[in-house]
Amino acid sequence: MKTEPIIPQSLAIHAPSAAAINALLYPHAEIVLHDLASGRIAAIWNAFSGRGVGLVSLIEDGLGDIVEGASVLGPYEKTGADGRRLKSVSAVLRDGEERAVGLLCINLDVSRIDDAVRLLAAFAGTPERRPQALFSRDWREEINAALHAWLKVRGLALSALKRPDRVALVAALEEQGLFKTRNAVDHLASLIGTSRASIYNYLSAARDEGAA
Repeated sequence: MKTEPIIPQSLAIHAPSAAAINALLYPHAEIVLHDLASGRIAAIWNAFSGRGVGLVSLIEDGLGDIVEGASVLGPYEKTGADGRRLKSVSAVLRDGEERAVGLLCINLDVSRIDDAVRLLAAFAGTPERRPQALFSRDWREEINAALHAWLKVRGLALSALKRPDRVALVAALEEQGLFKTRNAVDHLASLIGTSRASIYNYLSAARDEGAA
């Protein structure tokens, strides 16, 4: 939106910055220059709120105390006239004597981001528990889950496991009874990138340590 009315000189120097922000974020943000002296909007870009130049800013009376010594207010949340959620931030504009003369406010429409988050959550989420009958005999699933739970608790990466780590992992899986199923050793060996013989060596070492 063009800003034809004359902007106070104290705020005019900030108009190019406001215009640049508008060019970057358009059409998802509304940029507003508030004149604190008159309490009115001095300039506005992409005015999706329906406000315009010269309208009362509707800034709270206690703003003077808030901007004292502050340079940035927010980010804070607002709600648009049509119910859209806005994420806003305000920069306090000062003159050569460090007096607050205006506010440069950026109101970013994040409603589309909210929609995208809900869409992704709907696809990625698992609101219902898995049917136990389908997984009661899935020993591979059990080994996978136990392995990655063990890694997560210890903050370890599968590719960085040393021999002592592997011995401890195998001991933990054996304690859960996960080696009672045929081919479980082969499956674990493929997961951690080692041989069947190595898994049996780790098992032997774990049992020796347990006996000790």
